[in-house]
Amino acid sequence: MRRLYTAGHLPEAYLLLHMLESEGIAAQVFNENAQGGVGELPFTHTYPELWVEDRDLDRARSVVERFERPQETLNSFTCTVCGEHNPGTFELCWNCGAPRA
Repeated sequence: MRRLYTAGHLPEAYLLLHMLESEGIAAQVFNENAQGGVGELPFTHTYPELWVEDRDLDRARSVVERFERPQETLNSFTCTVCGEHNPGTFELCWNCGAPRA
């Protein structure tokens, strides 16, 4: 097995774990309970890690790339005044303040 990813926190690790499993890639989370050791252990040694079999490493890396890629916000819009791209949750353009068309 090889370490594929070091997560910042346990929910992130499990989110990626479920993405991997949905692609048919068996993965395992290590350091699930290591947070209790912070102070006695260096904090970088307590981060949750995802490990996969060597044969699945390339496919798993592509899932991680998709996981790390920023997602487009639903209903995003381009400002008609300045042409700036805005998330769908904005009512005004973040760049020029023009109202959403």
